[in-house]
Formats: sequence, C-alpha cells, structure tokens
Amino acid sequence: MESSVVGILAKCEIAHRNIRGLRGGPLHAAALHPPASLTAILTPLYLMKLMIDTVSMKHEQEQEREQRTLFTFSLLRSMSFNNTNTDILVAGAFAAFTVDLLVYPLDTIKTRIQSPDYKRLYTNSSTGAINRALFRGLYQGLLSVVIATVPSSGAFFTTYEGTKSLLYRLNPTLSHQTSSLLPSPLIHAIASSIAELVSCLILTPAEVLKQNAQMVTKSAGHSKSSGATVVTLRKFRKQPSQLWRGYTALAGRNLPFTAMQFPLFEQLRSTIHDYRHRHGLSSGTMLETGAVTAISAGTAGSLAAVITTPIDVIKTRIMLSASGPKADTQTQAEHAKVERAQQAARGGRAGGYAVGKEILRSEGVKGLFRGGALRGLWTCAGSGLYLGAYESGRRYLEERRLGAGEGQGIS
Repeated sequence: MESSVVGILAKCEIAHRNIRGLRGGPLHAAALHPPASLTAILTPLYLMKLMIDTVSMKHEQEQEREQRTLFTFSLLRSMSFNNTNTDILVAGAFAAFTVDLLVYPLDTIKTRIQSPDYKRLYTNSSTGAINRALFRGLYQGLLSVVIATVPSSGAFFTTYEGTKSLLYRLNPTLSHQTSSLLPSPLIHAIASSIAELVSCLILTPAEVLKQNAQMVTKSAGHSKSSGATVVTLRKFRKQPSQLWRGYTALAGRNLPFTAMQFPLFEQLRSTIHDYRHRHGLSSGTMLETGAVTAISAGTAGSLAAVITTPIDVIKTRIMLSASGPKADTQTQAEHAKVERAQQAARGGRAGGYAVGKEILRSEGVKGLFRGGALRGLWTCAGSGLYLGAYESGRRYLEERRLGAGEGQGIS
C-alpha cells in the first residue's frame, strides 16, 4: 500500500512539473489554479505521503540512536574491564616499573636543571656551556623509586578505579533529563585527585630520596645509583621525618596535574575509539587498546605537565632542601642564594609560596618554567607508556583469567 501510494504521488509530481513547464498556455493556468476535484484527490495523497515520510524519518532516527547507544555501551564495556584488585595492582606496578626504567634519565636531567645548583654544577662558569656532568649517573636514585613504585601505583589505580565506579553508581539522574548530575570529566577529576592524595603519602619519601640522590656528584665518589641512594639515605638517619618534607608540594603539583590529565585523557580516548568505530577501523585487539590509550595519555599528560611546571620547580627545590645544606664549595653569592631558597623551603606551610617568590625574585618567570619543555617531553612519553602498559596489562590479565576459568569449566 505504501509503495503504491508513493508511486502514484511521484507520477503526479512529474506530470505537475511538466504541465507547469508550458508557461502561458491553458495547461499552465490549470496547473496554477487546479480544479477543486483535482485538489480534493491530491490533498489526501500528499498528506498521506507526508505522514509516511515522517514515520520513515522517525524510524531511521530511532535506528541511528539505538546503534549509537549500543556502541557507547560496548565502548564503556571495552574500557571498563572485569578486573580484580590484584589485576589492578599488578598492572599498575608493571606499568610504573616499565616507565621508571625507560624515562628515568629524562627525569634526572629535569631535576638537575631545576636545582638551584644547576649553573654551578652543570654549566661552564665562563662560557655558560653545559658540562658533561649533567649527563652522568642518570639512574642515580632509581632504587628508592623502584621500591615505592609497586605500593604507590597500586594504591593510586585501586583508589581511582574504586572511586570512579562508586561515583558513577551514586551519580543521580536529573529529573526529566537523560543526563546525570555530575558530568564524566568531573567524576574523573574527583577520582584521580583522591587517588593522588593516597599515592603521595607512599611516594613522598621515595621522591625526596630520589631527587637528592640525583644531585650526588661524581666528585664525591658516588657515581652508581645504589651508592647515591645509600649516601642520601644516611643524611636522614637523625631526622627520618624529613623524608616526608614536600608532601604538600608533591600533592599540590600532582592534584592539578591529574585533575587536568585524566578528564582530558578519558575524553580523547573515547573520541578516538568512536572515530575508529564509525570509520570501520576498530579491531578490538589488545594492541589497539594500548596504542589508543598511549596516544591519549601522552597528549593529555604533556599539556598538563607544561601548565604545572612552576609547581614542579617549587616542589623540586623543597625536596632538595630536605637533606640540609650541601657541603660543596660555593662562592659567597651562590651560597647566599641557595641558602635563601633552602630557608624558604624549610619555612613550613608558607614554604611553597616563599620558594616561588624567591625564584621569581632571583630568576624571573623563566626560572619558574625551568625544565618545562623537558618535563612535557618525558611526561608525554612516560604517561603514554604508563597508562598504555596499564590498560594493556589489565586486559591481558582479564583475558588470561577468563580463559583459565573457561578451561576449567570445560574440563
């Protein structure tokens, strides 16, 4: 019935256009002013065709909406693996350990560049050229980071995934709307911030040891990473509480960093997955999951790293001051400059502000962004590898566990 009506209407429209083409003639006048009988016949047919078109359009829109919904659920399911806490701990530790080995040298160089002793220890006083000492002992302090990596990264991801799932379950839907009260980027920001506070409690002592060990010079006879860590640890024997100096600065740097990185990372990952699905490029493999995650995390991490560089510089100065004044010989002016920075760093709650003010006074805005480009580069590589390895590890562990369960069920 529908096809016959549409066919009749199509023929009527063609005939009507042909008649209107004979301008000036009687047929043209009849077409402009059709008789009432013809109008009475065509009007119901046009109304029927309009109704059929409307119903067909609504049907197509419903199909498109249903396909989009199915894709959204499949995408969320693919990005929210059915992992246990053990899977998350193992995947997080593996990812952190991998990144530490690969990008740690860049972090060492960044720490030395941000140090108040940078010009004295790593540049030529007469020419201003960089000394080779900047590139020696690039793995100094790695031991402390490796020890703290497993618990800190495991605590972060366990807290992040748990908090994110809890917020999604408790997130109320607004009345008469399909949207929720809290948008997804805000949920990701809250979850990552809470996870970062937990992780920083474990990571702060290792970060203090690491950065002070990175500054141990070869002239002191401690070029190996293990020797540098042990020598640094001895400085805290009388005051072990100093190992937690800089927790506020570390959390103050990591909170805005993760609050910016994770919402942007989740949005970029969803957008890339959506694009690949719509263009028929999605394969659903573990390699694709890792690659998309790495690209999204690297892009988001580098942007957040550059923006938070001033906080990172302040954090570095505070942590380097925790071990006390250095024994290396300095000129009087250099010693006074470093001493003012160290005193500011040991200034309690106002320490971070005081350090930033001192850096701005003595080095200008450029001093607050010292090492920013290098920080953005190593964070891009580190975040990409870190979250890429984490997501791939989670998926691998899930598939392995489910495969083992199916094998036991068959046997």
